[in-house]
Amino acid sequence: MLAKNILEIKNLTVFPEKNKKNILVNDVSFSLERGKLTCIVGESGSGKSLTALSIIKLLSSQLKAQGIIHFEKNDLALLNEKKLREYRGKEISMIFQDPMTSLNPVFTVGYQVAEALHAHNNFTKSEAKKMVEQTFQDVGIPSDRYDSYPDELSGGQRQRVMIAMAIINKPKLLIADEPTTALDVTVQKQVLNLIQDLQKKYQMTVLFITHDFGVVEDIADQVLVMYKGRIVEQGKAKNLIRHPKHPYTKALLQCIPSIHSKKTLKPIDYQWLQAEMEKI
Repeated sequence: MLAKNILEIKNLTVFPEKNKKNILVNDVSFSLERGKLTCIVGESGSGKSLTALSIIKLLSSQLKAQGIIHFEKNDLALLNEKKLREYRGKEISMIFQDPMTSLNPVFTVGYQVAEALHAHNNFTKSEAKKMVEQTFQDVGIPSDRYDSYPDELSGGQRQRVMIAMAIINKPKLLIADEPTTALDVTVQKQVLNLIQDLQKKYQMTVLFITHDFGVVEDIADQVLVMYKGRIVEQGKAKNLIRHPKHPYTKALLQCIPSIHSKKTLKPIDYQWLQAEMEKI
């Protein structure tokens, strides 16, 4: 019988190797329930991406991470680079923020997605191409785009290519690092719906990083709220949004616009926030 949680992180701390007092991620602990979509939400600089990159040890060489990262039965923090390559792109995949800088402009998108497939499997070129074309259809890209270059695609299509690359090996855990940031509102919604559909189709666990509680409300089963490198609140998304307890969560929720309400949007008052946090 499979364990309820696919990933368990305990006491994760990230800091610059040359300045251990400058803590960027501070004693973070959480778990991801198998088959669920969990959002990490917080402002830019709160430590969301660093936490995600720590899972598959893709941090800058200038940074050091300490803690326990249990994926299935293995502590990823203890694995060497060779062993980690067996997990990256196969068991755990990641969609990065900017598809234009993530894709190589001199290779076709089909070739680049097929490369992710070849890294973990022994398919022939024709078999790989067929699988890539099928995956392109799954993410809403015409199969005749296989031989297109990144600059021949729109921003939304490039992001779909990145999603195809991330799911081509049917990973158990998909990490999406603000995948809709550079897209317009209409395409953002399409990409969010696509990720939800793919999660259900492939029964993936998803860790979705965002700064937008509106996105959390739309897609999340669970939510982690990060502030200054710490998780300040976590729980089921619907309960947390309706009944936030931490002042930072309450402040973030005040920033969400709504077409159903005439409430005035309030920027975060950090003096008030600091005073409220001191009461905790």
